[in-house]
Amino acid sequence: MTTLPEFIPPSTEVPENCPTVAVEDDRTGLSVETLRRAWADHLFYLQGKWPEIATQNDLYMALAYVVRDRMLQRWLNTSRLYRHPQARIVCYLSAEFLLGPHLGNNLISLGIEDEVREAVKQSGLDFDALMAQEEEPGLGNGGLGRLAACYMDSLASLEIPAIGYGIRYEFGIFDQQIQDGWQVEVTDKWLQFGYPWEMARPEYSVEVCFGGRTESYTDTEGRYRVRWVPHQVVQGIPYDTPIMGYEVNTVNTLRLWKAEAVESFNFQSFNVGDYYGAVGEKVMSENLTKVLYPNDEPIQGKQLRLEQQYFFVSCALQDMIRLHLLSGRTLETFHERFTAQLNDTHPAVSVAELMRLLVDVHNLDWEVAWEVTRRTFAYTNHTLLPEALEKWPLDLFGQSLPRHLQIIFEINHRFMDQVRIQYMGNEEKMARLSLIDEGGERYIRMANLACVGSHAINGVAALHTKLLKQTVLKDFYELYPEKFSNKTNGVTPRRWIVLSNPRLTKLLKDTIGSDWIKHLDKLKQLEGHVQNPSFCQHWRDIKRAIKVDLTNYIYSTQGIQVDPDSLFDIQVKRIHEYKRQHLNVLHIITLYDRIRHDPNLDIVPRTFIFGGKAAPGYFVAKRIIKLITSVAAVVNNDPAVRDRIKVVFMPDYNVTNSQRIYPAADLSEQISTAGKEASGTGNMKFSLNGALTIGTLDGANVEIRDAVGPENFFLFGLTAPEVEETKAQGYNPWDYYSQNPELKEVIDLINAGVFSQGDRELFKPLVDSLVYHDPYLLLADYQSYVDCQARVSETYRDRDVWTRMSITNTARMGYFSSDRAIQEYCDEIWNVQPVAVEMKPYVQANAMLSV
Repeated sequence: MTTLPEFIPPSTEVPENCPTVAVEDDRTGLSVETLRRAWADHLFYLQGKWPEIATQNDLYMALAYVVRDRMLQRWLNTSRLYRHPQARIVCYLSAEFLLGPHLGNNLISLGIEDEVREAVKQSGLDFDALMAQEEEPGLGNGGLGRLAACYMDSLASLEIPAIGYGIRYEFGIFDQQIQDGWQVEVTDKWLQFGYPWEMARPEYSVEVCFGGRTESYTDTEGRYRVRWVPHQVVQGIPYDTPIMGYEVNTVNTLRLWKAEAVESFNFQSFNVGDYYGAVGEKVMSENLTKVLYPNDEPIQGKQLRLEQQYFFVSCALQDMIRLHLLSGRTLETFHERFTAQLNDTHPAVSVAELMRLLVDVHNLDWEVAWEVTRRTFAYTNHTLLPEALEKWPLDLFGQSLPRHLQIIFEINHRFMDQVRIQYMGNEEKMARLSLIDEGGERYIRMANLACVGSHAINGVAALHTKLLKQTVLKDFYELYPEKFSNKTNGVTPRRWIVLSNPRLTKLLKDTIGSDWIKHLDKLKQLEGHVQNPSFCQHWRDIKRAIKVDLTNYIYSTQGIQVDPDSLFDIQVKRIHEYKRQHLNVLHIITLYDRIRHDPNLDIVPRTFIFGGKAAPGYFVAKRIIKLITSVAAVVNNDPAVRDRIKVVFMPDYNVTNSQRIYPAADLSEQISTAGKEASGTGNMKFSLNGALTIGTLDGANVEIRDAVGPENFFLFGLTAPEVEETKAQGYNPWDYYSQNPELKEVIDLINAGVFSQGDRELFKPLVDSLVYHDPYLLLADYQSYVDCQARVSETYRDRDVWTRMSITNTARMGYFSSDRAIQEYCDEIWNVQPVAVEMKPYVQANAMLSV
C-alpha cells in the first residue's frame, strides 16, 4: 500500500513560543523524509492526485520532478556560463540523440540513489517498477544517436560548457513488434503520458523559412545583396532537457526544437467556412518535426528529411548568435566563443546557413563570414559506405532552400578556383572534389560541403580514419591533410556499467574503489585480481545472476525457457546486410544440422540472442529478421536438439532493453565485413561488461583487440585489404557454396523450406543474393567463422580460463571511455577548457527581489 506522507497545506499562522527547527527545503533537501515529503507535494500539486488514486505513472512523474528539482540550481548556474563573454561553448549538432531513460542516470550523477530507494521503500512502493515506468524518447535510429548521448554525458562530467542541438520528434523511432516472425512497426508515443525532464522555452523561439524565391538588390552603401522571399515561415520552439554530469555541479543543456506555425489559426479561412484551411498552416508546420526520419525512398520523404535537417540547424545557429550577441561581442568573433561539431552529414547544411545568417542578415563581408564559418565547424564522418554519404538533387534542394543553393554554388565556385590552381588540368580530381555531382542528375554532396566548410575532419576509429583517407575522402585528405585526425568513439561508464550493471559495479567498488567511474583507465587494477580464485568465483556468480535475470525476462515476455548456464551468444544492433546477422544464422543452422546427423553430439549449450530494428523500407533486413525467427521456431521446438541450442529474437531493441542485455552476454558478435563498420560502440559496451568478442578486424574491433590482447579476442575472417583484393580478383560466391559440403547443406536446408514450413520462395531472395552476389562476403568468411566458433566453445568449457579472459576484457577497456574521446576533441579540435560551476546559495525571495 502507498504510504506517502499526507500533504497538509502550510498554515500562515505561527504559534507563539514555537521553537526554531532546522527543516530541509523540499526542493533541495536530500534526507529520506524530505524526499518523501517532496514526492507527496509533487503528487498533489503537479499531478493533482492523492496517493489512493494515483496511477503508477503519476507516482513516477512526481518522483521525477523531485529529482529534477535537485538538478535545477546546478542547471541554472551552468546556464549562466553561456552568457559569460569569455566562456567557449561546445555545440553538438546532431539529428539524433538516443538518450535512454533519465531517472536512474540522474540519481547516480546526483549521488542520491540510495536515499531515493529508501524513500520509495518506506512508502511501500517498488522502486524498480517506478524506474520501469519511464518511457524513453526514441530520438535516434541507433549508434549515431547513442554516441551523441554518451558525449553529452561526458561533456557535463568533464565540466565542459556545452549545448546539444537537435530535433524534438513527436514520434521517435518506431516501437518494434514481432508478429508471425515479421517486424511490425508501431508508433513511438514517448510524449503520451508526459515527459518530466524537459522545459519549454517559447521565449527563445526563432523563425525558419522555406521555399519561395530570392531577390538581388544594392544596399544603401552600394553593396550587392540578396533577399530571401520565402513561401513558408515556421516557428522553432526550444525544449530544454538537463544533462547532469557525474558528481559535479555542471548540468548542460540539450535543446531540442519543435516546429509550430507562426500563426496557428486563420480566422479569414474560418469565417468563409474553410475549416480545414483555418488550421492548415498549423498542420503543415508541425508535420516538420512529427516523426524521426521518414522512409526516404519517395521524393516527399527526401524533401521532409532535408527540411528537418535545415530546420534544426537554422534554429541552433540563430540561438547561438543570440547568445553571442547577448555577451556583448561582435559576430567577427563568433568562432572564438562557439565551436560546433557536425555529427555526420545531417547538419552539414549549417555551413550554408551560417553563411546566410552572417552575410544576408548581419551584413558581414563574404570573406570575413567564410573565415568565421570555417573556424566554427568541425565534421565527424561516420560511414565508409559511399551510398550513405548524403546527396540532394539540385531541384529538390533549390525548391526548399533557394538561397542556400546560391550560397553553395558561390562556395563551390571559390573552392574550385583554389583547386584549379593546385590541380591544373586534372579534371577528374576536380570533379570528385566539387560540391556538385555533375554525373547525370546533378546533386549536392553534403560530405564535400562539410569538408570544405570545416576546420577539422575526423573518423571514429583508427581503421575507419585510415580508410577514409584512402577511399571516400581521399581527395580531401590529399588537399587538406592537416584537417584530418582520428577520434575513436567511446561510451560512458556511468550508464553502461554503474546504471545497467549494479552487481558488477559493487564488486568493482569493493575491489578497486570508485575512481574508475570517472577515470576508466583505473580498471587496469583488476588485473591484479585475475588469479585470485575467490574474486574469480565472485565474478562468475555475478555473471550467472545477471543471466538468470535475463532468462526470467525472456520467459516472461516470450515464453521461451533458456538455460542460464548455457553460453549467451548475443548480437544486438541495427539489422543490416553488412552487419551480417545472417552469417550468425548460418552458424546456428550448421550446429542444428550437425545435431540432426548425430543426435548425441557433444556440444556446448548455447543461447543465441538477437535484437535490432530494420528500416521500414529495407526489404532484405526485414527478411533477415524473419529468417532468425523462423530458425528459432524450428530449433527451439525440435526434440532432437534437447535444449542444447535456443534462439531468441528480443523485440524492440532500445536503450532500456540493451541495459538488460549487455551485462548478461558471454560472447559479443561483432562480425561485420571488414572495412564496412566505421567504429561501433556496442562492441565496447559488451567488453566493458566482461563479454568476450568474436569479430573481424573492422571498426573499433581492431583497437579493442589490441587493448585486450589477441589471446582474449576471437578473431576470424578476411581483413579489409583482403576483402578488396578478393573483390578485385572477381569474387564468385558460388565457388564457396559448391566446394564446401557443410555450407552447401546449410544453404540447401533454407532453400528447401525447412525453416519456412515448406515454402521455397520465402527465403529465395536471401539465398539468391548470397549464392550469386554476396556483396558482403558471407560465404568467403563462413568457414573461418565456424572454425572460430568451435574455439569459442572449447574455451567456454574451461570456466577458469573463460573467467580470466572476461576479467581481463573489462580491465583493459579504459581507453574506450567517452570521457577520453571528449577530452581528445577538447584538446585537439575544439580548444576548450573545463569550467567549474559553483553552487551559489539560492534564496528564492532574494532572487525575486533582485529581478
